[in-house]
Amino acid sequence: MTRRISWTLLAVLVLAQICYPLTTGATRAGLTVATVVLGWLLSVGHALLSRGPRVAAALVAVATGGGFAIEAIGVATGVPFGSYDYSGELGPKLAGVPLIIPLAWTWMAWPAWLTAVRLTGGSATTAGAAGLTASGSGSTIGRWVGRIALATVGLAAWDLFLDPQMVAEGYWIWRDATPALPGLTGIPVSNYLGWLLFAVLLMSALRPLAGPAAAHTDRRDHPMIALYLWTYFSSILAHAVFLDLPASALWGAAGMSVTAVPLAVTLLRAQRGRRIRPADRQPHRPGVDATR
Repeated sequence: MTRRISWTLLAVLVLAQICYPLTTGATRAGLTVATVVLGWLLSVGHALLSRGPRVAAALVAVATGGGFAIEAIGVATGVPFGSYDYSGELGPKLAGVPLIIPLAWTWMAWPAWLTAVRLTGGSATTAGAAGLTASGSGSTIGRWVGRIALATVGLAAWDLFLDPQMVAEGYWIWRDATPALPGLTGIPVSNYLGWLLFAVLLMSALRPLAGPAAAHTDRRDHPMIALYLWTYFSSILAHAVFLDLPASALWGAAGMSVTAVPLAVTLLRAQRGRRIRPADRQPHRPGVDATR
């Protein structure tokens, strides 16, 4: 049931994103809002159905609640992202922040976290060893640090696609966009550093609040893994071909490759292993000619 609902929501989300380059103006803005809401429902719904209310509540608290808090601080003070303002095209605002913005943080935080768990050896069989213990071995601490780092980069690097796209649409604007990354004019480097700061705080808080259920992955998480890879590869294509944003296509491709490429390789190896294993399990019968 969990996988069926998640796959269905993912299919609708993908369809909405495919339609995005085909629209303009108010229709595109409305589709942007709908896409973010769908993404939030997909990630929070998956967390709830696959792991229960504690994990879903933790995700909403740190990503949605924390995302709104840091955006409100950012709009009011310019810290940590830089000085910026939202337009009125993304729907209702609270404290100067469109209500869908913290939903976007949540949408990508969960697949980024599960990607990091998968890449650091989190599986159902090793879930008991995934968290820190009071005595904490060096390997466990190293895994935890690596997981937080990968999850942080996995989420923050998404903004190398997102911010140039949204700024190009006029959904928000920076008062001072210097210094900027080469090719990404209109967005200060402080914005990306701010994303990194909040992402590391978010990911560091998620596991303790969510509990051990968030420390492993299994077959139920395939829709979230697919969402992460779809986001990576479709964003490269959209920016390079349909949205006329070649610089963000390159920056985003490089940034998210830190997590997306190892994830794709891991999945391909796992698939290859499943194909080879049945042949390896053929019983060996002594005295029987192997060529017969």
